[in-house]
Amino acid sequence: MVVVFFLLVALGAYFLGGLNGAIITSRLVYRQDIRRHGSGNAGLTNFWRTYGGHAVFLLILIDVIKTALPVVFGGLIFESILTFGTVEERLIIGRTWGGLFAVFGHAYPCLYGFKGGKGILSGGTVAIFIDLRVAAVVWGIFFIVVLLTRYVSLGSMLAGSSLPIAFIIFGLNIWATLLIAVIAVFVVARHRDNLIRLLRREEPKIGSKKRSTGG
Repeated sequence: MVVVFFLLVALGAYFLGGLNGAIITSRLVYRQDIRRHGSGNAGLTNFWRTYGGHAVFLLILIDVIKTALPVVFGGLIFESILTFGTVEERLIIGRTWGGLFAVFGHAYPCLYGFKGGKGILSGGTVAIFIDLRVAAVVWGIFFIVVLLTRYVSLGSMLAGSSLPIAFIIFGLNIWATLLIAVIAVFVVARHRDNLIRLLRREEPKIGSKKRSTGG
């Protein structure tokens, strides 16, 4: 029976995660598909560079809500069905499990031909709803790196990489740490093209004329 709940949370999180804010906002506001513009990526960075910041709030709101719901409900469900650990440990395992599949859904949404974003906003939202200390580390690293280097992709990769490290530093549950490590690896892997361009010094910075493919 427990396995059934694991699968139900995973499926629900995946489909909710697949409600891509960039795609929805570009269609509602601009009557266009963001995947046909700029880098072709359905993420925040490409949306910003294509349309500017006028409708970014709606995009962020959609992506935060669609990620937060699986995280919150995953925690509540796992708190009830799991029989080991403390209440706090069961909650964090459920939240991380829901967050993991929400990020997968965001990156590979079946509703949009499995072409989604790269997961940094979704991953950052998961961190916020799991532990504010972890979120402070992740988002702090992201903004500091972006401010110092003007590379969104570099900030995204370093922030994603910091997720399991922050879990370990704050002594969070080992199973949740393993799950968040999967999210971290996934987010970094989704930026592999950006990493290659960074190594070649071909990755555009914020404010450059060449459009980034980082988001």
